[in-house]
Amino acid sequence: MAVQYWVGDHFVDLSRNQITTEQHSQTVPPKALAVLTYLAENHGQVVTYDQLLNRVWPNTVVTPNTLQRSIAQLRKVLGDKHQSIIKTHAKQGYSLDSGVVWQTEVQPTSKSFADRDLDQVNEGYDAASTSNTSSSTGALKLGISGIRPVLVALTFIGLAVALAWTKLTEDDDLPGSSEPQLSFNSLRSLTASDDKEFSAVYSPDGQHIAFHRYVNQLCMNNLWAKNTATQEETRLTEDLGTYSGVSFSPSGDKLAFISTYDCDKPSPQERCYNLMGLDFRKALEQPAPSVLMAECKNTALRDPIWLDDDNIVVMQLFESRWKLIHYSISENKSTVLHEVDDGNLLSFDFSKSESLFAVSTRGNDGKHYIDMLALNGEVLSSNQIQYPDELSKFRLVFPKFDSARNRLIFSSGKLLFALSYDGEVQRINVPLDFKVEAPSFHPNGKSLLLIKKWYDSDVAIAPIRVPTAAPGAAPSLISSGAEVTDVAVVDRSTLEDDNGIFQPNGDLIAFVSDRSGEDQVWLADESDSRKASHFPLNTYINGVDWSEDGDSMLVNANGSLTQLFLDGSQRRVAFEYPVIFLFQWDSTNNSALLVSTIDGVTQFIELNLATLEYQTISTRKIIWAQKSHQAGLVFMDALNRFWQPGALENQMIDALTEQGSNKRFVIRDQVIYGINQVNELWSYDVSTSAFTVLRTISDNVDTLTDVGADRILFDLLVAEKKEVVELSLSE
Repeated sequence: MAVQYWVGDHFVDLSRNQITTEQHSQTVPPKALAVLTYLAENHGQVVTYDQLLNRVWPNTVVTPNTLQRSIAQLRKVLGDKHQSIIKTHAKQGYSLDSGVVWQTEVQPTSKSFADRDLDQVNEGYDAASTSNTSSSTGALKLGISGIRPVLVALTFIGLAVALAWTKLTEDDDLPGSSEPQLSFNSLRSLTASDDKEFSAVYSPDGQHIAFHRYVNQLCMNNLWAKNTATQEETRLTEDLGTYSGVSFSPSGDKLAFISTYDCDKPSPQERCYNLMGLDFRKALEQPAPSVLMAECKNTALRDPIWLDDDNIVVMQLFESRWKLIHYSISENKSTVLHEVDDGNLLSFDFSKSESLFAVSTRGNDGKHYIDMLALNGEVLSSNQIQYPDELSKFRLVFPKFDSARNRLIFSSGKLLFALSYDGEVQRINVPLDFKVEAPSFHPNGKSLLLIKKWYDSDVAIAPIRVPTAAPGAAPSLISSGAEVTDVAVVDRSTLEDDNGIFQPNGDLIAFVSDRSGEDQVWLADESDSRKASHFPLNTYINGVDWSEDGDSMLVNANGSLTQLFLDGSQRRVAFEYPVIFLFQWDSTNNSALLVSTIDGVTQFIELNLATLEYQTISTRKIIWAQKSHQAGLVFMDALNRFWQPGALENQMIDALTEQGSNKRFVIRDQVIYGINQVNELWSYDVSTSAFTVLRTISDNVDTLTDVGADRILFDLLVAEKKEVVELSLSE
């Protein structure tokens, strides 16, 4: 049995009789740890009092109070005041409901790692998003989505981790090898600014890393480099912009990245895309101007990778499907290298040492595949990815080469996985207490870059109108110093709490939180909160809504719809396609508004939950939608414009032009409530066309999530952080 393991965010070390949480270690009596370990071995199951007594105190007469004291000690150390980790089952026993990750013993090896990985695209929508109108020609989006100002800087939590990598099956036609286990001996932070860093890659000689640094106050970013030996940082780009993706040329002399900007009107899309180049050696001496290599005003671009100093491969979005494009700089010409007719491309990587492309795709059958391509785009193999139990079957994967071992690697949050060329997946045992993305390997195989990300938000409640204030008082929801005025936080934690919604015909507020280690649905009232769902480790939730009677909720967990009842029971909706976003549930008509990827195309649909038949409303990118019996259906596109269905075509609501934002909107009866770009909370009565500004809010109000008779619920951003960290391989 492993002597070290994780219970949620708590690291248990039996060899030292310690439990560590956020670098704070506490010594725990061995018997109490033995109780915890037996519960962990049976996590999710009820362990009876007799089973625990016989296991921990064999052949010893003890009273039940002895066991109760051990449970109390554990709850105190784990901060489990609401008994959400160790749950009591009256007259039965106890169960451990938090996720458990065991740390296996590993042997050091001198063998190496190699290559890089990709920034993870926003859980499916950007990777397979629908575009507006596009042309069939042009060259060359990895949009920087979800980036919001940081109010509180975070301190890096150091962690020594062990990493086990087991044998992957060798492909019959492609290179592949069996490798012994690997282990890492340290983890360190490479960036520690007040801003956010992402898309980090090593230079070909390993002497530098290049990364993007997002400046929170300006909502823009620059490209930076860091010398791995001296730790000296250098700004590379002369001007701030909206940049994403970065790749070194094989010589290490050049960089390629994507620049995104607002399109001139009229334009079929909100954002335009440029493929940019930069002289890396000159930029190390002083910030240098970037050079435009190719421009796209009708299509989207993302993830450029150099093949050699004259050729780049990039993903380009045509209408609703991504294609792999080969671009020649000297000829200023692009050609399609790879595309699929029965699905959509998700990501790709290139191994120079093997002259291979690895392309992940999602087929029209809803399954995921890994395609291996030759340098000319010829498909050498195409295999379905065999998802393990720890990975939802709808989870998108963005694998990158570990060329030293002829395999790939990808992240799914707090977990890392290895992927063979024939589609087999093995979990890498890295018990992290924070989310990571974009693994990227050093050329010598002795270290690994990751992007550590952390997000702290609260569900907050406030009056829908400004309370009576003294003359001259600012009518803001929150003061400029971010001190609460008329705002109440529903249930504070230091992690992500969001998507609060009022219970119909009740006093509860449902919200989503990852405080237990993965996304779960929680319920709060005036005095307490409790976990309502028990989804497995590595769960992600994109959408929750109440039934109209308030007795159950519809949850989009891991891309599947589940009806969750207040007694903890649940019923899965057997819809065969992945659900990207759940907008709303109409329990009376048993239908749901959602975004799903069907036959490789991401669509906004209305789904009949009884028959599983669906109606496609739009194949354009829809970012939010709501419906009521009085106002009908209203949805907002990527340009933040409001639409309603018409007799022959969708009709834009002209009165709400310039009133949309990424803070969403809510419909109650015949009234639409929203937040505009200048942070005004407004209402619009569909029946009378009356538009009213209700109050001003602070820009750290992140998302409007629900509206009651006289109150609103919203997500309140507390802090956000992304930084580059490095795992070092044991010799």
